[in-house]
Amino acid sequence: MDSKSELSGLLQIAAEKKGLLSVAVIFSTISSLLQVAPFVAVYHIVQELFLHANDPAGIDKSLILNWGLAALAVLVGALITLYIGGMCSHIAAFDILYRLRVRLADHVAKVPMGYHTRTATGELKKIIEVSVEKIEKFIAHQLPDTVSAIMIPLLLISYLFWLDWRMALALLVPISFGYWLQARMFASENGRNTYRDFQYAVEEMNATGVEYVRGMPAVKIFGIKADSFLTFRQAVERYRDISLRVTDIYRRPYSLFFLVISSLFTFIIPSGLALASNMPGNLAFTVTFVLFLLITPGMAVPLLKLMQAGSGLREIVEGYKRIETVLEEGIVEEPAVPRTPTSYNIAFEQVSFAYESSDSKHYKPVLKKIEFIAKAGEMTALVGPSGGGKSTIAQLLLRFWETNEGRITVGGVPIQEIGTEKLMDLVSFVFQDVHLFYDTIEANIRMGNMTASREAVSKAAAMARCHEFIEKLPEGYDTMIGEGGTYLSGGEAQRIAIARALLKDAPILVLDEATAYADAENEYQIQQALAKLVQGKTVLIIAHRLSSIRAAEQILVIQQGEIVERGTHDELRVLQGLYEQMWQSHVSAASWRLGAGRAAGRGSAAAVAAGTSGITEAVGTAPASSEDAAADVHHAYNGRRGKP
Repeated sequence: MDSKSELSGLLQIAAEKKGLLSVAVIFSTISSLLQVAPFVAVYHIVQELFLHANDPAGIDKSLILNWGLAALAVLVGALITLYIGGMCSHIAAFDILYRLRVRLADHVAKVPMGYHTRTATGELKKIIEVSVEKIEKFIAHQLPDTVSAIMIPLLLISYLFWLDWRMALALLVPISFGYWLQARMFASENGRNTYRDFQYAVEEMNATGVEYVRGMPAVKIFGIKADSFLTFRQAVERYRDISLRVTDIYRRPYSLFFLVISSLFTFIIPSGLALASNMPGNLAFTVTFVLFLLITPGMAVPLLKLMQAGSGLREIVEGYKRIETVLEEGIVEEPAVPRTPTSYNIAFEQVSFAYESSDSKHYKPVLKKIEFIAKAGEMTALVGPSGGGKSTIAQLLLRFWETNEGRITVGGVPIQEIGTEKLMDLVSFVFQDVHLFYDTIEANIRMGNMTASREAVSKAAAMARCHEFIEKLPEGYDTMIGEGGTYLSGGEAQRIAIARALLKDAPILVLDEATAYADAENEYQIQQALAKLVQGKTVLIIAHRLSSIRAAEQILVIQQGEIVERGTHDELRVLQGLYEQMWQSHVSAASWRLGAGRAAGRGSAAAVAAGTSGITEAVGTAPASSEDAAADVHHAYNGRRGKP
C-alpha cells in the first residue's frame, strides 16, 4: 500500500462528514488569510515611521492608530474563524470516531472465531481504542492545521514576492528544501517499514502487558516480577530497540529541517544587505527589508507545525492500516434469503474440520467424518477424553467456525442458510467459561431476551436458583458485576448464565461442561436449574461427569476427532469399550478418599455405583453427592418421556 492510497483511505473516512469538514477547511483558510493581514498593517506603520524618522512630529498618528485597530480587529476575526473551524472539525471527528468504533465492534462480532484465537486481545484493544483515536487527531487537528500550515507560508511568500521578488526568492530556497525533506521522510520505504515495525512492537507490548495483568494470581503465587516475565520483557526490549531505530532514521532529516527553518534569517540578511548596498538611501527598500525581518520568524512557526503534522501523519497512517486490516477480515457469510427450520433435529453429515488449512504446516484434523442426528426433544451427550473434539462440535453448530467438509443442518436446513442471527435465536448455550459483562445483574440476565420484563427476569433467576443470592446483594438486580462492582463465584456466575438461557427459552440447548467449576453445593443448585432448562428442548450436552448424562437418549463417545461408540448408557456399558472404561474411572474417582485403602476404595465404588443407579430424590431436597444432584436432570428427562 503506497502513501497515496493510505492518504486516500483517510480522506475517504473524512468524507463521511464532508459538509462539516468543508466548513472547517473554509474557516481555517479564512483564518489563515486574516493572520497574514496584520503584516500589511505593520508594513504601513513601519513605512510611516521611516518616512518621518527625522521629523517625528510629522507622523500621522491617526494613520498608525487606524492600522493598529485594523490589525487588532483582523486578529480577533482570525481567532473567531479559527475557533469555528476547530469546532466544526472536532464535531465531525467525534461523530466519525463513534461510527468507526461501532463499525469495528460490529465487524469483529461477525468474523469467525478463528480470528479471535489468533489475534491477541491487547492488539485488538489497541486498534479499537488507540488507532481509532488517532483518526480523531487527523480529522480534528491535522486537516485544519495542515491547511493553516500550508496557506500561511504561501500567502506570506506571495505577499513578499509582491514586495520584493529577489529577497522572497532567497527565502523560498530554504523553504523548498524543507518541504523536500518532509516529502522524502514521508515517502521513505525504510522509514515506512521501520514505523510499521514500531506499531507491531507497541501492539505486542500491549498484548503481553494485558496477559501479565490477567495472570496476576499466578504472578503473585510464583513471585514473577515484570523483568522476569519473559514474553513481556522481550516485548519491552523489542519496543526499546525499534524506538531507537526510528529515532536514528529520523533524527538527521528532522534536525536538518528544524535547523533550516529556524535559520531563515541566515538567508534573508545576506541577500538584503547585498541589495541595500546597491541602493544606498533607498528608504522604500529599507522599509521592505525591515518588514522581511519581521515576517520571517512568523513564517517559521507554521512550517514547524507542518513538520509536526507530517510526523504525526505517519503514525496515523500506520494506525489506519491496522483498522483496514481488521475491516478486511472476512466475515461469516450470510444467506440472501434466510430460511427458518420448522423442526429442531440437529444433523451432522460427514463433518470434518481443522483449524488450519490443509496446505499449512500446522494442519491437523480435529474432526473426521462426524455423523449423527440429535433428535428434537431429546438429549444427545458428547463424552470422551479431553482434546477429542467435543467442544469443537458444539462450536461448529454455532458457526464459530465453518466446516471443511460435510454439512450441519437444523430441521433439515443447512445452518449456513438459516443465517447467524436467526441461528442464535434458535440456540441457547451455557459454556463452562461464563463471561459476565461489566453491567448490572439484570442486564446480564436480560441479554437472553432484551424485551423481557423485570418480572420475567426475576422468574428466570428463581428457576436458575440465583434469585435468593441476588436479593442479598447490596443493590439486588441493579448490582454491578465486575471491576468496581460485585464479584461472583464460579457457581453463581454459572447460574446467572443459566438464567440468561432460561429467559431466552430457545428450542435448542447446548451445555458445555456447565458444572465444571462448581463446588458440591453450587453443583446441586446448577443441576436443579438445568432440570428446568432442559425440559422440552433439543439438548446437546458435553460432560466429563458421566453421572450427569446417564439419562441421555444418545451418548456419543468422541476420541481423536471420531465417534468411536454410540448408544445409551446401558448399551455402551455392555460394549465393554472406552465408555465402560470411563465409567469405571468415574465411579472410582467418586469413591476416592484421601488415605483410604485399596479395599475400602473398592467398597465405596460399589456403593456409589449402586447409589447412582437408583436415585429417586425429589428436586429441592439437598443431595448427598454430585451424582445425586445430577439425578434432578435425569428426572426432568424421565418425566418428559413418561419414564419412572
